Amino acid sequence: MDDEGLDSGGNHTALLTTQEYWDHEPFSAFKDDKGDIYARGTQDMKSVTMQYLEAIRVLKARGFQPRRTVHLTMVPDEEIGGVTGMKEFVATDEWTRLNVACALDEGMANPGEQMTVFYGERHTWKVEVTCLGHTGHGSQFLPNTAGEKLRRVLDLFLTYRGEQERLLAAHPDWKLGDVTTVNLTIISGGVQQNVVPDKFHACFDCRVAQKTPPDEFEALVQGWCKQAGEGVTYQLTQKEDNPDLSPISPGHPWWAAFTAALTKLNVPVCPEIFPAGTDSRFIRRLGIPCYGFSPMNHTPILLHDHNERLNEEVFLRGIQLYVELIQSMTAVTA
Repeated sequence: MDDEGLDSGGNHTALLTTQEYWDHEPFSAFKDDKGDIYARGTQDMKSVTMQYLEAIRVLKARGFQPRRTVHLTMVPDEEIGGVTGMKEFVATDEWTRLNVACALDEGMANPGEQMTVFYGERHTWKVEVTCLGHTGHGSQFLPNTAGEKLRRVLDLFLTYRGEQERLLAAHPDWKLGDVTTVNLTIISGGVQQNVVPDKFHACFDCRVAQKTPPDEFEALVQGWCKQAGEGVTYQLTQKEDNPDLSPISPGHPWWAAFTAALTKLNVPVCPEIFPAGTDSRFIRRLGIPCYGFSPMNHTPILLHDHNERLNEEVFLRGIQLYVELIQSMTAVTA
């Protein structure tokens, strides 16, 4: 048992629900005639944690003795960025003593036959743009207003958004994680309806693709602000680059062990870049391979959504998959 261990990570941050938009009470785990279980967390990610536990129960009942230690970590605050959760945990002596060589974390449902495995994430940027301009009475044609500059900012950011959306549509084999998304999330400014404000703020959530160098994207932002006019500046309220990718080459021992387990059960695997953020990034930064995987194929993507649900057959098959994964990955000798 001296070999480095395998960590299976989970989080149990419960998201809010709006019950009026659900067909069934969101915390009742109601199962319909098709076997679909309705409940918050069925996809993200209470189901995965239960599957870990059930898989270990099955293996212990069989008398299985892993070559590597298997750790289960239940970590808080993933839904609010993991900064006070996994990020702090991996900096502790407790984490170091686990001696983790490879880790599993959450993934996402796949409506098709394949099961998606995530080996990296996009860069997460939050950009706040400030537009300064002349103020005065709302009855005038004031020159150089903040509102006019804001319009140019919105046009430039959202034009790029449209270009990336069309790029994704033009490449059927690409996934969302292969392009950059830019979304306007907040506009603020003004205090009175008949006064032209001297300042507007616009906030954008930007998820930058791995194939786009971060300095290249920042140069775009700088250029857009310059084009919008004098007095337009930006601030990166969050700049989290995630360059670390887990190996997916066929000859790599961890990836080979992962795919071998799924192949044994005739499960096709689709490796992707995760479009948002998970705790995996904190593990990858340590140089430890981490694969984001939730065994949910033939399942609509409904995490954080109304009527989040998971079919019981998909859930039960996921336990079987983890039984195979744990056996395969704890047998890695490299």
